Amino acid sequence: MAECGRKALSVMEAVRSRYESLQISDDVLGESGDDSSENPFYSTSGGSSSENYTSESNGDEQRSAEMSGNQSGHPPGSVSNIQAEEESWTDALREITVPAFKDTCGPAQKMPANASTIDFFQFFVPDNVIQNMVTQTNMYAKKFQERFGSDEGWCNVTLSEMKAFLGYVTSTSIHRCDSVLSIWTNGFYSNKSIALIMTQSRFEKILKYFHIVAFRSSQTSNGLYKIQPFLDSLQQSLECSFRPSQTQVLHEPLIDEDPVFITTCTERELRKRKKRKFSLWVRQCTASGFICQVYVHLKEGAGSDNLGTLKNKPQLHSLVARQLCQNLSGKNSIIFTGPSITSLNLFEEFEKQDIYCCGLLSSRKSDCTGLPQSMLTNPDAPQRRGQYTTKMKGNMSLICWHNKGHFRFLTNAYSPSKQGVIIKRKRGEVPCPLAVEAFAAHLSYICKYDDKYSKYFISHKPNKTWQQVFWLTISIVINNAYILYKMSDAYHMKRYSRAQFGERLVRELLGLEDCSPTH
Repeated sequence: MAECGRKALSVMEAVRSRYESLQISDDVLGESGDDSSENPFYSTSGGSSSENYTSESNGDEQRSAEMSGNQSGHPPGSVSNIQAEEESWTDALREITVPAFKDTCGPAQKMPANASTIDFFQFFVPDNVIQNMVTQTNMYAKKFQERFGSDEGWCNVTLSEMKAFLGYVTSTSIHRCDSVLSIWTNGFYSNKSIALIMTQSRFEKILKYFHIVAFRSSQTSNGLYKIQPFLDSLQQSLECSFRPSQTQVLHEPLIDEDPVFITTCTERELRKRKKRKFSLWVRQCTASGFICQVYVHLKEGAGSDNLGTLKNKPQLHSLVARQLCQNLSGKNSIIFTGPSITSLNLFEEFEKQDIYCCGLLSSRKSDCTGLPQSMLTNPDAPQRRGQYTTKMKGNMSLICWHNKGHFRFLTNAYSPSKQGVIIKRKRGEVPCPLAVEAFAAHLSYICKYDDKYSKYFISHKPNKTWQQVFWLTISIVINNAYILYKMSDAYHMKRYSRAQFGERLVRELLGLEDCSPTH
């Protein structure tokens, strides 16, 4: 009995050590929270975007039955194509090895122990970027008044005022309120500690004329022209400030309303909300939570890359994935993807660039071209939890794993013969291929990040799309700044939580705290 106990303990230790190699051990957001591990592809939070993964996978049951029932109704010649696809995939499994990662991970610059919160913020939004906002805002105000009449209460905004303006709006991520103007009221959301730095009327004037690009160039057709220079500058800053780990995730972060609002509002209130006119995708490091790249796609109208003309969602999302991964070529990175991105053609294209992938498949949302139909239909015989089948084509493995439903994965980053395990609090261990374990571990961390990230989302809701994008990216920037702070010596001097870091940043932007910029 004692020997069995020691063996079981050694197995558990091996599993835990493997999990530590797959997911982050330190909570970069400075707070503890429930793990999203009850279901490996579902977050316990009702607001998490990863909820789609489970619903899509479970929804494959009906879709698979339709596919199997309609095989005889295919156009002439398609049966032979299906047979050829089946023959190119084999049940004979072989080992594959992903080459070593060709980069280091962590902050690109060492910050001193006395670095302030605004120093980390200005990695991404430096003074020259804020000064450009000052210049463009003043230009827009001048042109506006030339056309519609002078505004007697207006005078040109200064750099310090623009920082204060950013600070006021940023404060809504810490002290959530319906309107940023609540700061100057006598109500529940008033904030007298910061209200005296600028009058409400002055703030409203800056808010009225605030611009990043005042005028459209005659040569631009980009629908995001009012914010594109800021996005370009931000992308360069993201690349220069941090080197991500080998494993990264492509996904849409939680950018809608506060999950508490979502779960409490009525269906009618949800229908009345205006739909966003853009989608935002990110490439995120799974070892730290740092968002390495941001891509914004306008849903209406064509942007400079003509993605707006694409109606096929898998095709659109494949192009988004190429944009997000264009700087990863030759590094042997491993990318985790959701159903809308996962496709055989894309993964084979990435493999030629030394980018390896592991993605969840859905017959409703994925491009299943080139995949064997026998693996996309559910078996007639009932299967036990943890049972799976695998087929290979070259280095690519297609896995069908059963756990409360059938989940399908496509990967060239993990050997199909290597075993893994999903640890559940109530049901114990569920066997699975290593690729499934890795996907569950990384997705679980991203779910937890999203759940906490939503707490610090700037609640100011402008009507203009470019301003919505701007304040969303500022929210991402502050989270990234906090991650850099936690990895620096400054964190060991003053251990701020995420909320304390945000409050301190607001006060430094408003000039209420002494801070000595280090760069």
